[in-house]
Amino acid sequence: MARKLPRKDVVIVGLGWTGSILAYEMAKAGLDVVAIERGPWRDTATDFPPAYAQDELRYAVRLDLFLRPQQDTLTFRNNASQSALPIRSFSGFLPGNGVGGAGVHWNGQTWRFLPTDFKLRSHLEERYGKDALPGDMTIQDWPVSYDELEPYYDRFEKLCGTSGKAGNLKGTVQPGGNPFEGWRSSDYPNPPLKQGLAATLFAEAARKTGHTPFPQPASNMSEAYTNPLGVKLGQCTYCGFCERFGCGNYAKSSPQTCVLPALMRFPNFSAQTDSEVTKINLDSTGKRATGVTYVDTSGVEWEQPADIVLVCAFSLFNVRLMLLSGIGKPYDGATGQGVVGRNYAYQTTSGVSLILKDKILNPFIATGAHGMIIDDYNGDNFDHSGLGFVGGGYMGAGQTGARPISTRPVPEGTPKWGAAWKKATAETYQSAFNLSTHGSSYSYQDCYLDLDPTYKDRLGRPLMRMTFDFHDNELKMSAYLTARLAEIARAMDPVEMKASPRKGPYNVNIYQTTHNTGGTVMGADPANSVVNRYCQSWDVHNVFVPGGASVFPQNHGYNPTDTVGALAYWTADAIKNRYLKNPGPLV
Repeated sequence: MARKLPRKDVVIVGLGWTGSILAYEMAKAGLDVVAIERGPWRDTATDFPPAYAQDELRYAVRLDLFLRPQQDTLTFRNNASQSALPIRSFSGFLPGNGVGGAGVHWNGQTWRFLPTDFKLRSHLEERYGKDALPGDMTIQDWPVSYDELEPYYDRFEKLCGTSGKAGNLKGTVQPGGNPFEGWRSSDYPNPPLKQGLAATLFAEAARKTGHTPFPQPASNMSEAYTNPLGVKLGQCTYCGFCERFGCGNYAKSSPQTCVLPALMRFPNFSAQTDSEVTKINLDSTGKRATGVTYVDTSGVEWEQPADIVLVCAFSLFNVRLMLLSGIGKPYDGATGQGVVGRNYAYQTTSGVSLILKDKILNPFIATGAHGMIIDDYNGDNFDHSGLGFVGGGYMGAGQTGARPISTRPVPEGTPKWGAAWKKATAETYQSAFNLSTHGSSYSYQDCYLDLDPTYKDRLGRPLMRMTFDFHDNELKMSAYLTARLAEIARAMDPVEMKASPRKGPYNVNIYQTTHNTGGTVMGADPANSVVNRYCQSWDVHNVFVPGGASVFPQNHGYNPTDTVGALAYWTADAIKNRYLKNPGPLV
């Protein structure tokens, strides 16, 4: 039987970006808050010191910061006719582990969604007709508009000290920025990062071919910065160890470098690490949460009573906790009925590799998010008439760090080992780089998450089962985007070039991205969503899923973190300004 702890006003499940933002806002409002985190505590000074933080073998290859399958995993299949099998080594995507979550090891690419992304179905049906969308595509409008979310995007970017150049200030297009972005109330808090030669050459080629390149928005500091919480970040050194690494220079935005130093000053906040929440507890009516139950590393079970439960874990585990807790009707992929687990989506990426003649690119000088990008083929920025697909993505030359173990570019036909391979690597390293596309992944009836009927975890609970594959719409989109990118690449006059559009089926053993979305979708109708426009459960009003990517109805052609952060602030304001004054359904 679980040991019962003293009651708290708020219990938070997970202490990554959304958990730390909500914890700060709730503690600042005077509430007694506890966050329960499955992984260990992580500090910049002690866990990511520059003396060993740039250890490629430890962090990028052996994945020291990431979730281990023996802690938790899920099963995977491409479609319902297959038997799902457990993922025994995370490689297709990499869930974080510990305080900071995925916010520790991300690149810092900080994108807003387009205004039309928030009304996706109605916009596409109005422009192309209802018959233009595949019958099994289950995309839907968001219950919140870009205009409503803009102040919260601005707030998150100021928290992070994002570097970039505005393309649309209060409705006026700005030279040098992204001309397709939605309006912004203010410019980025930091100027753009400096660009390397590869990105500069790409930008020149993009202009020659009629496109509009701009610097990628990056939460890597182009200058030293103090954020609104009074936390100081240092200028980036362009060491190239961002993705899969913690930043020892305090130069990449993360919960550790942006929120936790301020949060930990609150005496009414505490964190319980190395403890896994196993369920959200409900009262006898099933309409109100009474707190959570968790298990510590000794296997001891604890009950943490609380008035408000905030579900802030990684997107996939938000979905599983809701399913295990019996909150919301589980989704059935065969019938399309139910909501929890519905509209799982991913991201559709591809690339073009180049080798240039007589160029010294210094690819090791990098950050996780600097580079030159075009947005001409994202969302509905271009006419899809007659193309046979909807959706799109950004593309360009990002330089995230050519680290020595994983970066071994060689010309076609080079032996895969031996002296000739070593010689080709040395000759090619400085003149090779990759261009990439970052495309949308729309939702479908047969792509979903549910509880596996066969496999269980170390605590005897069903693993979550993922059923997903790329659809023709996404593969056609990837082929189109990759062909446009190859046209720009040819204008760079490469001596060798290879275009690699995304091909199916989806392979969970090949890394593509960690952008998993959907499953606890937000919406305006309880029939097709788990939470309302304030990320509040339709079924249990004191349970919120505040802004994790699990609330996305589909995934758009951008990285999710900026929207995740904006929704966290949006939800925090709804709780502080409305829910606390009159607890109950906000819609």
